[in-house]
Amino acid sequence: MDATFLARGLGVGFAIAAAVGPISLLTIRRTLAHGRVYGLASGMGVALADASYGGMAAFGLTAITAVLVGARAPLALVGGAFLLWLAIRMIGAPAPSREAEVRERPGLVGAFLSIYGLTMTNPLTIISFLGIFTGLGLAGGTGDEAALLTVGVFLGSASWWVLLTTIVGRMRHRLTPTVMLWINRGCGAALFAFGLAAIRVAFGGL
Repeated sequence: MDATFLARGLGVGFAIAAAVGPISLLTIRRTLAHGRVYGLASGMGVALADASYGGMAAFGLTAITAVLVGARAPLALVGGAFLLWLAIRMIGAPAPSREAEVRERPGLVGAFLSIYGLTMTNPLTIISFLGIFTGLGLAGGTGDEAALLTVGVFLGSASWWVLLTTIVGRMRHRLTPTVMLWINRGCGAALFAFGLAAIRVAFGGL
């Protein structure tokens, strides 16, 4: 068994998590609105989703991969619709206040599960892992090496979300309600664009 698979999985997980996308924007917005703990709970949901797809690629679960890739259109439609709903809520939200922050603060389990489900609606992520693992010569290893890769992907992704939410969490108290209002609108507009793109992909695949 090659123990370096853990380190290589960590690097892959960190790199994929650091890619800018709707999940990053949503996690940043949750951290700004509700605090570092809630942002981190969301980040751990993303890390588990990354590890789920990474594990499928590492263990060569071709049947599951085929089903998920075959269902990419309906999954993209569901994910895109959810992004549009979130975007509309963000754009129309009033300037945040401390009272509203406490009243509207989501549960940690809800924050974790909602973003895990949203991340899992993009089965093409598994194609990214398959391509990276093959390109780096990580495919076709033993079961122990696949397990190390999967754990490494989770730890790498989790490391990125710990870093990101720590940085953003330290900034949130310096932002005025007006700045937060425009951040909400900016994140909402970006999420709306991502949602439209996902729905376009969905209808292209139907």
